[in-house]
Amino acid sequence: MAGRIPPEFIDQLLARTDIVELIGSRLQLRKAGREFQARCPFHDEKTPSFSVSPDKQFYHCFGCGAHGTAIGFLMAYDHLSFREAVEELAERAGLEIPSDGTPMQSAPDHGPLYRLMEDVALYYRRQLREHPQAQDALEYLKGRGLTGEIAARFGLGYAPAHGNPVLTQFGQDAAARVRLQTVGLISEQDGRPYDKFRNRVMFPIRDRRGRVIGFGGRVLGNGKPKYLNSPETPIFHKGHELYGLYEAQRANRTFDTLIVVEGYLDVVALAQFGITNAVATLGTATTPEHLKQLFKCAPDIVFCFDGDQAGRAGAWKALETALPQATGHQAIRFLFLPEGDDPDTLVRREGAEGFRSRLKQAQPLSDFLFEHLRESMDTTTLDGRARFASRIQPHIERLPNGLYRDLLIKRLADFTGVPTLKSAAEHRPRPRARPAKPARPSLVAQAIALLLDRPDLAPQALTISDDWRRSTQRGVDILIRLLDRLSQAPELTKAQLLEGWREHPYFGALQRLSVHPFLQDIGAEGAAAELTGAIERLSNEVREHEWRQLLNKRSPSEWTPEERARLARSLKKRAPD
Repeated sequence: MAGRIPPEFIDQLLARTDIVELIGSRLQLRKAGREFQARCPFHDEKTPSFSVSPDKQFYHCFGCGAHGTAIGFLMAYDHLSFREAVEELAERAGLEIPSDGTPMQSAPDHGPLYRLMEDVALYYRRQLREHPQAQDALEYLKGRGLTGEIAARFGLGYAPAHGNPVLTQFGQDAAARVRLQTVGLISEQDGRPYDKFRNRVMFPIRDRRGRVIGFGGRVLGNGKPKYLNSPETPIFHKGHELYGLYEAQRANRTFDTLIVVEGYLDVVALAQFGITNAVATLGTATTPEHLKQLFKCAPDIVFCFDGDQAGRAGAWKALETALPQATGHQAIRFLFLPEGDDPDTLVRREGAEGFRSRLKQAQPLSDFLFEHLRESMDTTTLDGRARFASRIQPHIERLPNGLYRDLLIKRLADFTGVPTLKSAAEHRPRPRARPAKPARPSLVAQAIALLLDRPDLAPQALTISDDWRRSTQRGVDILIRLLDRLSQAPELTKAQLLEGWREHPYFGALQRLSVHPFLQDIGAEGAAAELTGAIERLSNEVREHEWRQLLNKRSPSEWTPEERARLARSLKKRAPD
């Protein structure tokens, strides 16, 4: 198991991370006063309600309530685990993650597997340059028109035809051989291990962080299979990864369009011609996870398929997968190449501009949907149109409710001449009454919320009488820990303060308190007075409680006039209006 990450390192990491820069690399942010705004990536909205604070190093959506730190953003947006998010930020900041030796309740540490894959990728690249039998691989790449520069950019390599060099070099002991088998670099036959990849041009597959997670190997000669991919492993899941996405992101700050092609060489060939926004699925059909990644990166997705029957079948599978996510906010289009062509051959014949011209003619999802289902069907007759409507209706029903679905329903109704489905507006339930405004939290919770949101106010709170520390109210222990930590590290930001509680059972509750609506009601100007006021009232309550306890230990005949007057004032304050 990976060691527990020390909280001091998390503080240092967040101090070295600019959340505006991090989120700005994924969303289009615009300045709004002292903060930055964007359309929320976690729900559909027209008016930006997603706010990023450089002072607090914190994000918060006032629409859906999503909020958190830079670590939390990566976990939510990139679907990373806590440790993966920390590793991503540490890599950006140039920091090495220490360990305090305490086991974490998280996934196993796959660091050794990633290091092994990187070492083997380097070995394959070296063999392409140095191995005496690599000439066939070099001739093959040259024959496909690839330059040394593009081969280096994608890290292409060569797996020797004979022997078991990977097993020999990287499997010196039993533990090393287990790692090789775990990542799919060796197989076994009759109990004897051997190199899985032989006599192949090797294409390293990288995840979005640039780590080698698998390989694709193209055989040289007439061997079978023509393409051999790494199997599913703890670090490689074909349904989640896209070949070339890492390289595309390095070549482009943002994307207008992402092109999804079928093969490794298609991606590499297009990149050599300056079309650096192509990716490929890894020997599998497009999955919902692929689409989620694509939609995060670009507003326009073009699936590029061969024009033959197999290509159209693959395009239809991609369309069916895309339907539940097709809201119309992002374009989904389909480009069919001339039969006998693939992106590799076409771009060499027509050049980059010719390929881009074809991209402009790509079919929108709606057109492909209607045309594909209308094939071999006579829709000039009433019966034909009825059959067509019955075929297309189930597909339209899979679309999310919204304007795009309504437009396709109208298109179908215009085509058939009769309404077929109810629009989202007709299905839409009556708006519910706006929920009542949440009640103010307790004094302790108010103080905690104010400190989490404004750690800079801690010095003022520390000047107040600390009688409140003797309170038995729920949450006082957390308030004490927060103030004690801030007294030792007054420079902590909201993000750093919150991340220190991530593994605590109350982390979720503290996150919600840090964005409680009452914070917006009081505003920045009133925060200091609210914090000191809450703590002073807590101290008064403690002193009042302790005085009453002392008073109750004596007979009323022993009370002094001052004590009787004080008790009367106390009772008067508590009396209902």
